Amino acid sequence: MSSNALIDSDLHELQLLNKGKVRDVYATSDPNLLLFVASDRISAYDVILRNGVPDKGKVLTKISLFWFEKLKDVIPTHFVNANVDEMPEEVRKYKTTLEGRAMLVRKAKVVPLEAIVRGYITGSGWSEYKKTGTVHGIPLPTGLVESQKLPEPLFTPSTKAEQGQHDENISPEKAASIIGQELYAKVEKAALQLYKEAADFALTQGLILADTKFEFGLVPGPDGTEQLILVDELLTPDSSRYWPAAAYTPGGPQPSFDKQYLRDWLTQTGFRKGLESGPEGKEGQGWVMTESVVEGTRKRYLEALKLLTGNSL
Repeated sequence: MSSNALIDSDLHELQLLNKGKVRDVYATSDPNLLLFVASDRISAYDVILRNGVPDKGKVLTKISLFWFEKLKDVIPTHFVNANVDEMPEEVRKYKTTLEGRAMLVRKAKVVPLEAIVRGYITGSGWSEYKKTGTVHGIPLPTGLVESQKLPEPLFTPSTKAEQGQHDENISPEKAASIIGQELYAKVEKAALQLYKEAADFALTQGLILADTKFEFGLVPGPDGTEQLILVDELLTPDSSRYWPAAAYTPGGPQPSFDKQYLRDWLTQTGFRKGLESGPEGKEGQGWVMTESVVEGTRKRYLEALKLLTGNSL
């Protein structure tokens, strides 16, 4: 099964600008446009697994396109086109590889923050709360239980680390000092509005959007000043935690349609910080998912796509 996954896009005649955990970013003949290609690579805990999840890149692209359209009135985005036939000539020759997993996007200066919004207390937020009663240094009411809904969604930024490094949870004050108070206020406002509208819609589809991560960029605006836009993927199972609403029971972990299944498998298999390059005794060899984990992950991503959009691949 995993042998059918697209691990590397290998568009040899195009200039590869960046190879991320999932996306390959290429230059195009238009200096203002980039080609984003969603591979079938998957990562967890900053580990990129050696094998991939077939069709995962297509699922991520389809979900992102769905949300770009649904939330377009909140903030402009970098999205330009997903139809390979309408992309520059040098891109069209790779149509077989790119169909369903490529987007033409506006080039932007990326804001160096991961814009995380949490509506429920889970993950690293829950770990911090148990120790200090705070999330990203923000004090929360006492007595919360794991996976409980927060009184109001929280904007909890983190640093945007280089590949192979860990993002660091930081306080709002620290984030504002990195990008400036004025830009920080705009990012916070946009992120909270995006989350609230997306969470409200997801609930109508039987899904709880527990938390998510947005990325923003700056482009020249019509008046010559810099305009804030939404970049990267949007509200996918890679960047978000989706829980089935019907099974929601606060007080512990929740079943999910995201990477939590993979994270749990990695932990059970012996992963811990310091073993990013491979299992103990096999450092440097990388981590390889079993076929059952590949299939289980693929099933969850496809189910999230169907529940959110009503469509399959």
